[in-house]
Amino acid sequence: MTVTAPAEMVRRLRALADAASRGPLRPEDEAAWNAPYGRPERWDLRIQDWEAPGPHGPVPVRVYTPIRPASGPRAVLVFCHGGSFQHGDLDMPEADATARGVAGRADVVVVSVDYRLCDEPPGGSPARKIPGTDPALEVRAPIPCDDVIAAVAWTRARAEQLGIDPDRLALGGASAGGNLAAAASLRLAEAGRAPALSLLMYPVAHPLNPEATAEEAVALADLPELLRFTPDKMRRMSENYLGRPLEDATAHDFPGLGTAQQLSVLPRTYIESDEYDDLRTSARRYAEQLAEAGVEVEHEVRRGVTHGHLNKVGLPQAAESRDRLAALMKEL
Repeated sequence: MTVTAPAEMVRRLRALADAASRGPLRPEDEAAWNAPYGRPERWDLRIQDWEAPGPHGPVPVRVYTPIRPASGPRAVLVFCHGGSFQHGDLDMPEADATARGVAGRADVVVVSVDYRLCDEPPGGSPARKIPGTDPALEVRAPIPCDDVIAAVAWTRARAEQLGIDPDRLALGGASAGGNLAAAASLRLAEAGRAPALSLLMYPVAHPLNPEATAEEAVALADLPELLRFTPDKMRRMSENYLGRPLEDATAHDFPGLGTAQQLSVLPRTYIESDEYDDLRTSARRYAEQLAEAGVEVEHEVRRGVTHGHLNKVGLPQAAESRDRLAALMKEL
């Protein structure tokens, strides 16, 4: 890991592993691991909170629009944060810093989606609730994906108001949000309303991670157990999201379960994975599946980082990823 990871990340990883070896992490241990690596980026944007109507109640969205005048309708990225389908919000860096960075770099509009979250597994905490949601609603698949599709429909319907070209709409997300973006892209494509581009950052494409290659296994070998997506962790997360046995999951739940024929309708797709992340096996395999299905796909491994690097404020590799996302948006 010391070959490609930044020295500060290596130091933090060692401190995290040492803290975990002594027992449950203390708040100060987690704070040290998540502390900023540098200053946040600054961009001249107008930021507005709206609500999109959805089948399960209102879906909060946050719209990021460059202040500088546009020569015409802008491209738009609808983006979904991660959090194991149970956590996360519009203020986390993975959502906010990504939206700001892509909107500012590419001169595009970004719509960040606050989809409904699942409660933690039995014994855990209840999820943050979105106002206007039926208290009796049990949030499981496909409800979060339904919310994402509702946000896409809202964005397209308000193209003139938002100053965007609905034909130049990309749909993206990170981790669990990458799953939702991929699944929503599939459902939209099947209905003849595919996005122009899919941007998936370290996505959860499969309910259980595919087997690692020799190279992947070496990269993962020294990762602290706390940061591993072990088979048990994956099963608990996936079953909790589904609310039913994994054997009943479909490609609409985890797109990596799709056949080549099912996946062939998907748009051009960019997939990025983290070098020190068990989910890289899912990202790599999903990219292979898309290629086998005839979909234009690119898979890039972001070297030197652990899972969720877009959530690290001031991390150079996070800025590199925003550079890449912005470059792809400029091509629309």
